[in-house]
Amino acid sequence: MCWLAILSPAFMVIQKEITMKKNLLSLCLSLSLLAMTPAGVYAAQTDTAVAPVISAQTLQKLSWTPLVPPVTQDVTLSASGAQINQGNIQGAVGAFAVPADRGSLEITVTSIATGKTVYVPNVLVLDEQMRPAAYYPSSYFPYEKPGIVSSDRLEGTLKLTPALGQKQIYLLVYTTKQDLATTTQMTNPAKAYAAGVGNAIPDIPDPIARHTPTGTLSIKVRAEQKSGNIMIGQILDNVNTSTSSTTPAPTPVIVGQQAAPTPVRTEPAAPAKPAEPMLSDSEAYFNSAIKKAVKAGDVDKALKLLDEAERLGSKTARKTFIDSVKH
Repeated sequence: MCWLAILSPAFMVIQKEITMKKNLLSLCLSLSLLAMTPAGVYAAQTDTAVAPVISAQTLQKLSWTPLVPPVTQDVTLSASGAQINQGNIQGAVGAFAVPADRGSLEITVTSIATGKTVYVPNVLVLDEQMRPAAYYPSSYFPYEKPGIVSSDRLEGTLKLTPALGQKQIYLLVYTTKQDLATTTQMTNPAKAYAAGVGNAIPDIPDPIARHTPTGTLSIKVRAEQKSGNIMIGQILDNVNTSTSSTTPAPTPVIVGQQAAPTPVRTEPAAPAKPAEPMLSDSEAYFNSAIKKAVKAGDVDKALKLLDEAERLGSKTARKTFIDSVKH
């Protein structure tokens, strides 16, 4: 059999191995990015609708409530309070100002169900100049079952890193016409209690909560001085929304302007060159082993020897391999 016929599939094997290594590296990079998203924190979605456009005049008219971490602020969004009825936004809104010089911020937004009604939050994050920087749609705030010290609620956690040089950033919480047209299925309190004490869960219907333009929020803000690399969200120009919570974690966002990030390598780096050439004895050993492997018809072994020899600095292993195959 012609050596070239043997060599061709061998090179195909090597090519497949390289492709597998690239895929594995990409998977590892993806997992490392996912690992940056703590458990229980949903990733902002990127599929259908862009964030709403709100006029600068409307934003400037709002009274922004300061939230200095660590703080937990309960807010009632009433019909007599701040309202925005512009575009898709409809109903009461919550406007908050957060310091931008405390490091990364962990902000938990909770909308507490009252009876069989609940306010569905969306969050628009603005930088110091009140320019949109990140967008968290209502799908980011899923329903949470009641617990021992908590009630039915919609809840999500934002993690933001304000860019340096800013004094504060802004959070606008609002609801939309689409949100008001839908409902949320809650868990029957009897089921929650049975599950909590380990009893059999009764077969009874769950209540349905109607979405309303007013409601009660709880905003918890915590500064993470030592976690400046924890960032969640996307630059507004590239972000859309979806109802799916299984979409992979998006590109991290920094609130405010910053230099463009350095692209991440998606290909394996070339092996580092050895400080010194391979010793002549080692060169001879690898050349001899390559010749023996080719002579025995074990081209795969010869290729592995070639790869190892060149990694160690061999300058003659490739020529030895080619000459052996030709003969």
